[in-house]
Amino acid sequence: MEPAEYRKMAGVEDAMWYYRALHAHLRRELAARLGGQAARVLDAGCGSGGLIRRLAAAEPAWHWTGVDVSPLACELARSRCPADIREASVTALPFPDATFDAVVSADVLYHVEDDRAALRELRRVLRPGGIVVLNVPAHRWLWSYHDVATHACRRYTRGELLGKLQAAGFVGARATHWNALLLPLLVVRRKLLPAPRGGSDVGLFPAPVEAGCRAAMALERAWLGRVGRLPFGSSLLAVGRA
Repeated sequence: MEPAEYRKMAGVEDAMWYYRALHAHLRRELAARLGGQAARVLDAGCGSGGLIRRLAAAEPAWHWTGVDVSPLACELARSRCPADIREASVTALPFPDATFDAVVSADVLYHVEDDRAALRELRRVLRPGGIVVLNVPAHRWLWSYHDVATHACRRYTRGELLGKLQAAGFVGARATHWNALLLPLLVVRRKLLPAPRGGSDVGLFPAPVEAGCRAAMALERAWLGRVGRLPFGSSLLAVGRA
């Protein structure tokens, strides 16, 4: 991504509704398998460190490592979160085999030209039985200025993501869409209205709008907790086991 996008992310990911919801989904999936036990967790494509910053405070038993290909992202992450941050590509991770109990990669794979190689690397650094938790953008028809601004290579279908996880050696993979309730508004913003001058959609809304978005995401989390899957939404959340 462009340096400006990393700085925008660092400025809003502690508060913006999207990152709060994303981090809550990732924490739920990790906690369901790791609990409160000591565990080594890799954030593969950590960006400016917002996920590590939030989850390190919420789950102190988890020991975090982060990698990102961007020197600026690594600099921001080191200044914002308590973790070992390394500059590296997710297609060539600087760790021995079977190093981690869990790997998270949030909104990263869609930037990577060879996402299959990246998934094989995530599988390699996981111990046997370790878990991977992924988030990627969904629906090819939703491609817009936002994807161009963030240097995206693709958006995913659920079947495509599950197939690539299986091909990389993960077992028991499952995936759900999320951000379903706000999808109609997202379609209007990205497909019908003029593109904004600021590049991507990363940014805080006025407080009442942020509160409404957070409420919608709370309803979705309740649904996912009881039902387990949403059939549509702007993002895909997937879990697999090494």
